[in-house]
Amino acid sequence: MKKDREAIHAGTWYDGTEKALRARLSKWITARSADDGETALGIVAPHAGYMYSGEVAASVYNIIKIPKTVLILNPNHRGIGAPLALYPNGNWETPLGNVPIDSELNSLLLKNCPVTEDDKAHTYEHSGELQVPFLKFRRNDVSICAISISADEVETMQELGKGIAVSLKQFPRDALIVASSDLTHYEPQDAAEKKDKQAIAKIEALDPDGLWETVLRERITMCGVAPVSAMLFAAKELGAKSARLIKYRTSGDVTGDYDQVVGYGSLLIKRP
Repeated sequence: MKKDREAIHAGTWYDGTEKALRARLSKWITARSADDGETALGIVAPHAGYMYSGEVAASVYNIIKIPKTVLILNPNHRGIGAPLALYPNGNWETPLGNVPIDSELNSLLLKNCPVTEDDKAHTYEHSGELQVPFLKFRRNDVSICAISISADEVETMQELGKGIAVSLKQFPRDALIVASSDLTHYEPQDAAEKKDKQAIAKIEALDPDGLWETVLRERITMCGVAPVSAMLFAAKELGAKSARLIKYRTSGDVTGDYDQVVGYGSLLIKRP
């Protein structure tokens, strides 16, 4: 099965023309080539509209090497489609040009992971789509795979993460895992920052089980806890040794309204 995915959020969540999108990303991203930067196993990047979280996402995309293949793990906000939905072969459209699905990695993920080929889970979902222009801007020949996640058990994320690690060990080229997530939603600034610091600390500790427990215990409305947990399980299997926060801010830092904010953080996970 081969499907092309339209960039349905272009022009609303982010700039809809190549000229405007390149101009915006050029303000945030100064890396000269895809090979500039640190080698990352995984990153966490937010997915609100670019006016709110784009600079936070760009802060991590700007400092890492972008390999030819990138696996995007994102939450399924609408609950449509399979619980672990792998986008089938085809292209993802962006204002910067099409980005193909890496069919070789897709085949490995289907073999090693509890995923189902399903385009419906991705059709209206913004959280994966908003990552793709950053990747295309940094590396014109980038290809992707994308898994949209509505499953909500940490054991399933561990199984998915281990399957991803097996797939990437079998894959002949380096690949990056992008976990798409915002943090606390619609709480006062002080409360959001307090909760988000706890979640970030667990990510920095490479502790997916602890992250899951903390999010549940503290009632942190982190929409991408499942993708981030799966990425951490995979990264640990692949030899991750360190993680660090690159940038944190809230929607209040953009709008000036600190009564109900959404938290955004970007993090980098690597071997040494």
